[in-house]
Amino acid sequence: MSAVTEHYDILIVGGGLVGASLACALAGAGLQPPLRIGMIEAAPFGSRSQASFDDRAIALAAGSRRIFEGMGLWADIAPAATPIERIHVSDRGRFGFTRLDRREEGVPALGYVALSRELGQVLAARVQQFDSLELITPAEVSAIDNAGTMVRVRLRHEDAAAEVTADLVVAADGARSRVRESLGIAATEWDYRQTAVITNIRTARPHQQVAYERFTDQGPIALLPMSEGRCSVVWTLPSAQVDEIMALDDAGFLARLQARFGYRVGHFERVGRRDAYPLRLVRAQESIRPRLALIGNAAHTLHPIAGQGFNLGLRDVAALAEVICDARRAGRDIGAAAVLQRYADWRRADHRRVIAFTDGLTRLFTQPLAPVALLRDAGMLAMDLCPPAKRLFGRLTMGRSGRLPRLARGVQL
Repeated sequence: MSAVTEHYDILIVGGGLVGASLACALAGAGLQPPLRIGMIEAAPFGSRSQASFDDRAIALAAGSRRIFEGMGLWADIAPAATPIERIHVSDRGRFGFTRLDRREEGVPALGYVALSRELGQVLAARVQQFDSLELITPAEVSAIDNAGTMVRVRLRHEDAAAEVTADLVVAADGARSRVRESLGIAATEWDYRQTAVITNIRTARPHQQVAYERFTDQGPIALLPMSEGRCSVVWTLPSAQVDEIMALDDAGFLARLQARFGYRVGHFERVGRRDAYPLRLVRAQESIRPRLALIGNAAHTLHPIAGQGFNLGLRDVAALAEVICDARRAGRDIGAAAVLQRYADWRRADHRRVIAFTDGLTRLFTQPLAPVALLRDAGMLAMDLCPPAKRLFGRLTMGRSGRLPRLARGVQL
């Protein structure tokens, strides 16, 4: 067994957007003495080789803006974030539609669109400013033992074996979480047999800060407003068709996408690099274990419909950071079962609500039966004409429903 080289109050496994956000929240919380935090990441931190620091666009809900404001990060994120002022939801070839407008909701924007890479650069710059936060990279966890009064973590760091200990380990290592799997935490999975093709396009008409969610019989197409007149595209397809679509030249790809989406923003003129990601629902059956908490995709991986995945993970960050800070200020053990149970209980309702919402929409809008289509379109129109129902829908999509952590109210920890 390797010698123990370091002990941390908190060890975050995974330095992607969610893990780095937690590190920033905790290191910047003003605790005295500060928490000693270690963050393990397989790729050099802040590089494009990190899976979540790529060129995908992320829809940040209005509630996520508040969280980043509470962390003191929004001023650095805002210059590269495009506001969403209106959302148009429609059912292709049918009469159903619903519209949301920031003015009706009384917010500066319904959400924002930012490149994952640019958001990652802001987080990477901030985490490196904290003396109490150590980056352990490139490194991978090989084994975890949480049976004692502290967690023992074996890892490979710079091609050498090491072992560290922590009072609390937070798994932020994605849908295929090695931490979750190594501790035998079961996860429920559902393969949607769909794949998201991600790219960006330039359109003949200006997007005017409107986001579109267009449901088709094969899956939704989202167009999100970006800077320089571009739109980010998330085109959901049956997985059996993806190879054909990805093999098309740019003109052929744009023609097929245009045929599926329509002409609400005019002709599609140019397309950027395309990437494809298989879609599945993953939900861990437990979000805590002794001295362990799961956050982000390690706890729940969603269909990208309505852009809820990262926002749900960021609310995990806000809730867990508040629970940890409250426990430390009260002189309690931050890895104690009662402390972690508060986090699990708090997040349960939000997880269930958002998973039911995204999974339900996915199934509802791929249902071909005519009576179902008629009912869903009537429901969309009824929502568009009913302000209370629209406000409820808006609060859910903006991440402002349920009991909100302090950071989600824009209040510092």
